[in-house]
Amino acid sequence: MRLKGKTALVTGAARGIGRATARVLAREGAHVGVADILPEVEKTAKEMANAGAKAAAAVFDISDPLKVREGVAEIQEALGPIDILVNNAGIVNNIAPLKLMRSEAWEREISVNLSGAFHMIQALIGPMVERRWGRIINISSGAATGGLHRQAGYAASKAGLLGLTMTVTLEHARDGITCNAILPGLIETELVREMPEEILKASLAAIPSRRLGKTEEIGRLVAFLASDEAAYINGAAIPVDGGMTLNTGSLGSRKEILERPGGRRTVTCDHGPQGL
Repeated sequence: MRLKGKTALVTGAARGIGRATARVLAREGAHVGVADILPEVEKTAKEMANAGAKAAAAVFDISDPLKVREGVAEIQEALGPIDILVNNAGIVNNIAPLKLMRSEAWEREISVNLSGAFHMIQALIGPMVERRWGRIINISSGAATGGLHRQAGYAASKAGLLGLTMTVTLEHARDGITCNAILPGLIETELVREMPEEILKASLAAIPSRRLGKTEEIGRLVAFLASDEAAYINGAAIPVDGGMTLNTGSLGSRKEILERPGGRRTVTCDHGPQGL
């Protein structure tokens, strides 16, 4: 119960990482507000309330600054001042080669994945400064540092979150606020489970741990970063990817190559959403 007495707001909490994170924070004693553009987010709040937590839900589009302020006010009216912000909401449905990517699709992805986090932080940072305590956790992606084939908008928006994270730290660490980023790799969400079998198999072959991450594993790291135990961790970008960002090439072991799914075959992975 290391978050007892704190209030958290998690965006993108209708499913996947956001939903799992909200559950973990509630188990750690926090009051939890959940937000999403999907009405199903109300089920997340109801589930936590049925488990004994104090919870509230709001449905709004984080890319709209006016809707953000209205949604935040709704959560605060139900739960009180927000101490912990988890910027998890994001989209990854803009998949196309760079030369064919539609400008409106690019702009939508940036407006949700990057501008949305900015709007949320801007709506909450003032009161955090006044109370001289706050925790902001931005859910970025391994794509932020490694790029992602045919997903320029997603990779660019997630890279932008890292710059935003570091800047918030530079401006507000002195105010008792920490801002950190988590870079999930391939996490077992609804969207990842729907990937074509051959693409998922090839992706698993590139992960040293040879498994998908669990949504709750991201949630547990969020809970740690939101606690007083992590008060001196600030401006960090923490990968949670089973070693996926390491150099997985093997120049000295036939056994390692042959043990990978597909054996001697070379598989090109054109679509590998991360952190969904």
